[in-house]
Formats: sequence, structure tokens, C-alpha cells
Amino acid sequence: MRVVIAGAGAVGRSIAGELLENGHEVLLIDNDPDAVAVRRVPEAEWLLADAAEIATLDEAALERCQVVIAASGDDKVNLVVSLLAKTEYGVPRVVARVNNPKNEWLFNDAWGVDVAVSTPRLMSALVEEAVSVGDLVRLLRFSQGEANLVELTLPQGAALVGTRVGEVAWPQDTALVTIIRGVKVLIPDPDDALAAGDELLFVAAPAREAQLQALLSPRPGKE
Repeated sequence: MRVVIAGAGAVGRSIAGELLENGHEVLLIDNDPDAVAVRRVPEAEWLLADAAEIATLDEAALERCQVVIAASGDDKVNLVVSLLAKTEYGVPRVVARVNNPKNEWLFNDAWGVDVAVSTPRLMSALVEEAVSVGDLVRLLRFSQGEANLVELTLPQGAALVGTRVGEVAWPQDTALVTIIRGVKVLIPDPDDALAAGDELLFVAAPAREAQLQALLSPRPGKE
């Protein structure tokens, strides 16, 4: 898979290193000569240029890319790169970094963004996930399809403890993706019985989150 990363700072280089280790082809773009440090990620291709310019993206051959990652420290640049990648080059998958949470509402399919990653929001969600049992926590927002990746740790006394996955009437537009039980990561099977302490990961429409929270909550008077 060919991936272009706009922004060769610490975030962009780290992503590039992970992708290269997994056997992908990576091109890093940055207009700061200090950021274009080939020795740090020598296996990647490098381009010293402005990623928000059509001429740069032509040179990067975005039409041959399967994924573009807008990972610069400037939200305006990330939005422009995302929009151009999707509308001018038809890139199938565009992932964009959100630096300022106040700008998160802009990072949607209207700007060509398939997945928006907000580091502050993600860190906050991980803190909540670590301390909140029985509360639905948003981990990631998918711009296409108006869906979120959400997590809930099933509390003691929840109505669904002991219920088989296939017997649960999950809300519409909701999918149970995986069950984390201790050190095990389980692919949900209809015959699996839910247990207290299970971490449940869902892809769910925002409008269904309240229903999902209610379904997984403890029975009245039980903890």
C-alpha cells in the first residue's frame, strides 16, 4: 500500500516508521528543511515542498495512493490537504490530525476527511476509559457514515451480564466490534456470554449512543 504523509514532524515520522515496518510504501512531505531529516526515516521517500499546493501533490503522485495522512501541526493545512486528496485525486482513505479540538467539527466528509484523529480528545477518552466503568466513552470519530468508535466496560449488575451476544437486541446502526476480556481479545460470537468487566468496543451512530448506554447499564438498585 502506498501512503503519503503530509507533515514530517514527530507525529508524521512515527506514523511512517510504523507503516514501513508493516511493509508499506511511504512518502513524507514537509516544507520545513529542518523537518526533512532523511536519516531519521531512511526507508521512506521524502519531498521538501508545501503539501497544500497542487504542484506538490502532483509530484507526489497522489493518484497512485491508497491512503493520505494529513499530520501537520496546522489544522488549516490538514484540511486543505484532505480536501485536495479526496476531490482532486480520488484517494480512497484520508486520515487527518486535529490539533485544536475547537476545529474538530470541520474535519468531516465535506472536507474530504474519512477519519479525524484528535490527540487531546483521544487522551481524554483514554483517561475516562481507565476510570469509568459502566459509562460509554467515545474513542474515535469516523467522518464517513456519521459513526463513532465507543467503549464501555460492562459493570457488575448490568442487565446483560450472562446474556449471549446473539440474544441481545442491539440498537440499530450499532455493531459490537470486539470484546476485551482480561488479556484476551475476542471476536464476538453469537454464543459468547457477556461477563462483568468485559470491555466492549462498538461502532455506533451518535444518535444510538444513549440507547446503547441504557442497554448496558446496571439494573436499578444493583451495582
